[in-house]
Formats: sequence, C-alpha cells, structure tokens
Amino acid sequence: MITVNQIGYQTKGKKHATAMGAASYQLFREDGEKILEGSLQPVPDAGSGAEAACIDFSEVTGPGNYYFVDDKGEKSCTFPICDTPYAQAFPDAVRMFYFQRCGMELTEEYAGKYAHKACHLGEAVYLDDPSRKRELSGGWHDAGDFGRYVTAAAVALGHLLYSWQLTPGPHAQELHIPETGNGTPDLLNECRYELDWMLKMQDEDGGVHHKATSRGFVGFIMPEEDPEQVVITPVSSLATADLAAITALAARIYEPYDTAYAESLKRAALSAAEWLKAHPDFLFHNPEEVKTGTYEDLCDADERLWAAAELYLLTKEEEMIGVMRQILEIRVDMTALGWADVGGFAALAVLLADAGVFPEDLSARFRGALVDEAERLLRVASESPFELTLRPFEVRWGSNMVVLTNAMLLAVAHHLTGETRYLDAAGYQVDYIFGRNAMDTSYVTGHGERAFRDPHNRPTVADGIEAPIPGFVSGGPNARPCDEAANPRTLAGAAPLKCYVDNWKSYSTNEITIYWNSPLVFVLAYLTAAGR
Repeated sequence: MITVNQIGYQTKGKKHATAMGAASYQLFREDGEKILEGSLQPVPDAGSGAEAACIDFSEVTGPGNYYFVDDKGEKSCTFPICDTPYAQAFPDAVRMFYFQRCGMELTEEYAGKYAHKACHLGEAVYLDDPSRKRELSGGWHDAGDFGRYVTAAAVALGHLLYSWQLTPGPHAQELHIPETGNGTPDLLNECRYELDWMLKMQDEDGGVHHKATSRGFVGFIMPEEDPEQVVITPVSSLATADLAAITALAARIYEPYDTAYAESLKRAALSAAEWLKAHPDFLFHNPEEVKTGTYEDLCDADERLWAAAELYLLTKEEEMIGVMRQILEIRVDMTALGWADVGGFAALAVLLADAGVFPEDLSARFRGALVDEAERLLRVASESPFELTLRPFEVRWGSNMVVLTNAMLLAVAHHLTGETRYLDAAGYQVDYIFGRNAMDTSYVTGHGERAFRDPHNRPTVADGIEAPIPGFVSGGPNARPCDEAANPRTLAGAAPLKCYVDNWKSYSTNEITIYWNSPLVFVLAYLTAAGR
C-alpha cells in the first residue's frame, strides 16, 4: 500500500509518499502513462506496525492527476500536482468555526444543506445559586458536544490570531459568512463571534468563569433540540489568565478595524490582569455534578506567562517583564501550544513582536527554546517513514492536534531562521493529516479520496445528511482508546497509528473540536504564504 497526501502536492515543492509492505513502486498519470518507477528498502516502523519506506518524487512537476501502484498491484489514491493544493481545504478549515456557532440560526444562505435553527438562547444559571441568571448566548460549540469552554476557546483563538499576525495574506479571502463585506477580514469576523461570548464570561472584578455547559452530555440531537439548562461554573485562574492573554492580543489586532471594540478588549484584559494580581494562587474547581469536559490543569504558571507577555505588548508596563522572568524560573514548557500547556503562545507573542520590544535576553531564550524543539522534531521525523514528528508512545487522544501544533512550531522556526528543512518538515505533517498515514485516510472531512466521514459530532449524526460538513479535523489515532467503538478488544494488537476507527461512537479517536482545526488553519496559511 502506498499512501499520499490525497488533496495534492504543490508543483515546485517537496513531494513524498510512504509505501507499506512494498518493495517497489510505479507512478502513473491519471491517463495511465508511466512517469516514474523505483525500488524500495523498507524498514520496520513501530508506529504503523509495518515495514515501510519513504518515496521522494519531488522531480515530478507536471500539473495533473497521478497515482502510485506497488509491486503487489495495489493502487494508491489519485492525487493532483498543482500550484494551489490547499485552495479549497483552507477556507473549509476556517469555515468549520461558523458551523460551530452557538446561539445563532445557520441559514441556508450561508450553511447550505447544513442549516439549522438557533440554539441555547435561554439564560444560563449559576451553579451555586440557580436563582441567579446570566445571558451567555453566542460563541462556538467546543467539540462534538454543545459545551463552551473559555480555556479551549482562548487556545483556538490563539492559533487563529497569531496566524493572522504572521501570515495575513492568505486570510484576506472572503468566507461567505453573515459578516462578509463589513470592512473587517472574515477570519477576524469569525474570531469576534467567539470573543464576544468570552467577554460575557467575565465578572465585574475581572475574574472569568471556566465554562458554560449543561450538567452532562446530551444525546445525539440537533443543538436547538437540547432541553438541558446551561449552567455557569465558578471562576478559575486558568480561564482568567487565558482571557487576559487573548483579549490583549485581540485588542492589538482589531484596533485598525474597530477602535471602540479594541478598547473594550483592552479593558477586559486589564481587568483580568488586576484579578490575577489579586489572586496569585492557582484556582480551579470543577463541580462534581457537572460531568462535561473539565479542561482541568495542575498549574496556571504557563497561562500567567502568556498573559504577561501579551499584557506587556498591550501596555509596555515593565511589571509584566518581571512576571515573565519569575515564571520562567520554574521551567515551564516554552513551546507547548495545546489547551493544557500554553507556554508556546508566550513564545509566539515574544518572537512575532517587532525587534527590540522585549528585552534581548528574553527573546533569545524563547527563540532558543523554539528552535531546539524544532530540531528535536526533525530528529523524530527522520526516524519515521512518514516523516512524522510523533513518536509511537505519544499517539494519544487528539494526536492529530499534536502533529499540527508540531507543524506550527516548524513553520515558526522557518520564519525565524529561513531554513527550508523546517518548512519541508511542516509540510510533511500536513501530508500525514491529508492521507499519508498508516490508515490511508484523510483526517479532514470532505477532502481526499478516502476522507473520514463519520465524526463524533452531534449535528453530523442528527441532521440526517449522509455527507459530513467539509473541513473538520478528526482527533486521530489513540493508542489508549476508551470508547465502545474503539476499545482494546476491537483494536487488540493494533499498532499505535492504526488505533483509529471512523465511527461516530468513537469519541476517543474520531471527535472534532475547535482547537484541532485551528492549528491546521495556521499551518495551511503559512504553507500557502510560502508558496507550498
């Protein structure tokens, strides 16, 4: 079997495929003309459980559709070589967020056959005092359920807004959403929908409530049919620091488009900063009676680091530099870009800032950490026939997010150094997502000959439409699956990268979520801007 990036390769870019259990290959044009052939020297690969080898066919640059055949006669997916392989996947990956909107009717004009009525319009009640209510409509459903979580929201927005800051060009295209044409770029229009909801989660003293969900997960129904009461859980230092960081970042980005809105974001950031100063200790409590996602953490130092970096960019107050130095003494992860560990966002704040804004020693420290991590990722990739930056023991829940955030780090390393080996490696991670993987599956709905079709996502299951909304990223293989569709008995003996089932019941391998799509948006924007 030969696996490829099913949505295609850029004409002048690197083109790699991976063969499993094959000793030779032939490459054909779609019309049957043989273009290339070669022998292989496969090696055992612990990730896929197969003997595998990389095929480099970068010399092929003619536009058109192609396919491989291995020595057993097995044909690969057909794929294009063209100048803009991500032309449709990129906007679809961004439009995913529109389809996750809560509190708004998705009309046929913008949602097509996936239209549905507005949901969750009633007031939320405080968990500790149900007589108190709060208007909390809006925002994005976080994942395959209908919960809305501040920490997850901030991370998804971080991926998207830093993408805008680094490579605004690809984001200039219109996305066909209700706000299109209002004078603000559509990526920022979409992000504002989530930011508006986050602002509603902040108290007058600056503290931010952790989440707004029902007490438990509802069945597979449309969001407007959800009968459960939305409850608001207590304030956490995690949510407050994340909101401080993202609103400070957003205040800078939105200022050229809406100065009044930018000012409201700045006020929210400063209010959250005052709360953090008044509450220096870690604070998080997930009520036992609320069984939805906890997004719990054991430390808020990395969240405070990110907040301090963005607050310094917003205010230039030296106190924030002191906070950063103090936190860095406890050795937080300076490159992580997930929902639990966010130190990498502080790195993006520092490294994407204008030269001289941050003290040189801090900039050098973040740069060194990021480039060192990029070098480590290159070493890992060099040992994989898929050129994957994920080691077998790292194939866990949401493994595709890690692949994509690794690609983000490689892209930023290329931005900082200009070294194309980082850019190439970032592209190989995207190849993996779009089908060059042990499952021979594109992990993005609607994109690729063998794209996954059955995500763990309530509207997708309940809407009665066979084809899923295009552009959603699957969580991907999980060597520790824990659901009825992908349980240890079903996947007994499967290699880590084959611990995956395309089944809506498999929440531990096939769920979707906003912060699995957002790093894909970042990387596709970067590759597009780089001509890849």
